[in-house]
Amino acid sequence: MKSFVIAAPMSGSGKTTVTLGIMECLKRRGLSVAPFKVGPDFIDPGWHRLVTGRPSVNLDGWMCPEKFIRETFARHTQGADLAVIEGVMGLFDGSNGVTEEGSTAHVAKILSCPVILVVDAKSQARSAAALVQGFVNFDPQVRVAGVIFNNVGSANHARILREALAASAPEVKVLGCIPRDEQLRIPSRHLGLVTAEEQPLTEGFLDSLATVFSEHLELDELMSLSSRGQVYTPDNSFVKCVDLTPKTTAKLAVARDAAFCFVYEDNLRLLREAGAEIVEFSPLTDPHLPPGISGIYLPGGYPELFAAALSANQSLIGEIRVAIVSGMPVYAECGGFIYLTRGVRGQVVSGNAPSVDCMDLTPLVGIFPVATHMLPRRKALGYRQVLLTGDSLLGPAGIIARGHEFHYSEMEEMPHEVERLYQVSKNGKVIAAEGYYFRNCLASYLHLHFGSRPEMADAFVKNCAAFKNDQPQRSFL
Repeated sequence: MKSFVIAAPMSGSGKTTVTLGIMECLKRRGLSVAPFKVGPDFIDPGWHRLVTGRPSVNLDGWMCPEKFIRETFARHTQGADLAVIEGVMGLFDGSNGVTEEGSTAHVAKILSCPVILVVDAKSQARSAAALVQGFVNFDPQVRVAGVIFNNVGSANHARILREALAASAPEVKVLGCIPRDEQLRIPSRHLGLVTAEEQPLTEGFLDSLATVFSEHLELDELMSLSSRGQVYTPDNSFVKCVDLTPKTTAKLAVARDAAFCFVYEDNLRLLREAGAEIVEFSPLTDPHLPPGISGIYLPGGYPELFAAALSANQSLIGEIRVAIVSGMPVYAECGGFIYLTRGVRGQVVSGNAPSVDCMDLTPLVGIFPVATHMLPRRKALGYRQVLLTGDSLLGPAGIIARGHEFHYSEMEEMPHEVERLYQVSKNGKVIAAEGYYFRNCLASYLHLHFGSRPEMADAFVKNCAAFKNDQPQRSFL
């Protein structure tokens, strides 16, 4: 499997645009591209999926063990011609300032992939070569094989950049000088880029992307630098999982639409392998829950942008309430948690940070007796570790799992009588009691990666199967 990592010295260098440009050019050559994203990101993988036609999978060296990263990489590259891995933040930025955990460099080393560094060359010339040289020498075990200069102002600017790098780091290939082009910029908002569910890439955009990158990127040279590593098959266990169709033991409804689009693909895969038949539904447009389900998964997303439409779908809200009160296993994270509160206060204007000018409550499901307030600034961002302090639909007390937290909202203080099942730690220090539990519904601001503890997926599906077996077939109308 040929593969390479697209990295950068810092966020905002143009990694996503460069990654999409490369993927589109490869696709137009008739190649099947397996896309990946380093770190806890849900938005970039959506863009990858639109271009390649394949699900993009997260690779995270802090949340998941190295063995899991190798295995999931091998699983999701099956049937592809090559893999393109988009990095996160700067190449060496991770969970802390001392180790490589959680960084793009960490994943590149785990998979033995060469790194292609995207450097924003705006407002610099020869200095860009000094920057590249620093990244090349910082960790000799990370192979920076090539550089793509982005935001190049002119042909003369490109010439200086090439000359400077050839003189200071001749072993690093200049693979392209991408000109400044505002038409190729993807709009952003308070959690990052606008999602692919809201604003799919147009044919015109993709044509422009392909034209620019075909002209200014040395694609053949890039492919020649990509590694051809061995397929990772410890005991061939993952091959068996791929080749065998798991026996379905429960039907699980997963919310997936423009309001709920933040979910790890590996979470869904592990649920399927545990025996779940996943049925997607839209809280925005579907008036009823899918028939025959015995569990619900409400992932994160942007419910604050669609609060009015979600609130108007009263028939579905009523069915979700009945399902939770009846004891159906329901797992909700971040946006899904917000959906289960009394409602949202504050407005969000597309493309901007949240505004608190309007404080009227837009009512939602109301299982948890608190309201959610949108904030003008980010409330939380970072990795989190969770200790389950009680038995739940994700398994018994004592399980330790990892995930991340990222939101621009806060909730009113949860009443003391609502049970907490998470002891949440940040950088090794306990910071909160969270993970709110009502009947068999577990809700939290945290996005847990089931790859950190795959038995959580097994426990969730077993709980769904037990509910199905204990309950007569019923409608939630």
